[in-house]
Amino acid sequence: MSSDIGLRVAYAGAPGSFAEDAVLATYPGAETVPVPMFADVPRAVEAGDVAAGVLPIENVVGGGVREVYDLLHDTEATIVGEVIVPVRLCLAGLPGDRLEDIERVYSHIQALTQAEPFLRSRDWTLLAATNTAGAGREIARLGERGSAAVLSPRAADIHGLSVLAEDIQVERRNRTRFLVLAVPQAEGLPAPASALSDGSRRSALAFSVRNEPGTLVRALNVIADHHINMTKLESRPIREGAWNYVFWVDVDSDVCDEGGPGAAFLDDLSSVCVWVRVMGCYPRCGEPDI
Repeated sequence: MSSDIGLRVAYAGAPGSFAEDAVLATYPGAETVPVPMFADVPRAVEAGDVAAGVLPIENVVGGGVREVYDLLHDTEATIVGEVIVPVRLCLAGLPGDRLEDIERVYSHIQALTQAEPFLRSRDWTLLAATNTAGAGREIARLGERGSAAVLSPRAADIHGLSVLAEDIQVERRNRTRFLVLAVPQAEGLPAPASALSDGSRRSALAFSVRNEPGTLVRALNVIADHHINMTKLESRPIREGAWNYVFWVDVDSDVCDEGGPGAAFLDDLSSVCVWVRVMGCYPRCGEPDI
């Protein structure tokens, strides 16, 4: 029996969403727990309502999900895993509606961006929704003729919609990377099914530097000097002070491992930063078959 049977894992969206796909790819036997908004995922994790939660962090077309970076800054939950989910998008509406009947298209802003060339080929009004599957669910619930949603084929089927156009994503190998969150003291959380079998790991760090020439370069040089491969760098404004930023870095190394670069690396990085926070050390995941 799978060790994740009965595990409750939160995601933001409606059944059939890509976030639910992320849960099932990470913990196939888990009970998926939908919550309305991104912010509700870390809240549910911190409250102990669920064992873990997933949040999208980046898409190959839309880039980083800025809202999620800000949420990670505020939560005490730790990143314990990652999973990459293929993103196939379709346009779906109520049964009986034809493509020429559509006037309005709803979806999450990221999905609208990922399908923009197709959507701009017609004179449709594009409307942002909270999530992809939720957009389809609302069209079905309201019986809204002349409206369609950009969502996954699975979500269209779940919510009783008819597919009007398939594979409308601009990138044929479109995919989104999700992070898995849990509280630091979580016990008995099984390893993600998405983890690579070679045991390779990744770390996520956040740090801030003084607003002076060369401070960011010095921080990045510490990473290079320790022969650590940096795979991602993002910046987000710090709300407490105008024109100051927090930098988010992913590295292909387990900085939590005392037998690795760990303490020495973090000491050196801290010496050139205002503050450093390890957001999580976790197993790397593999690329999905698309």
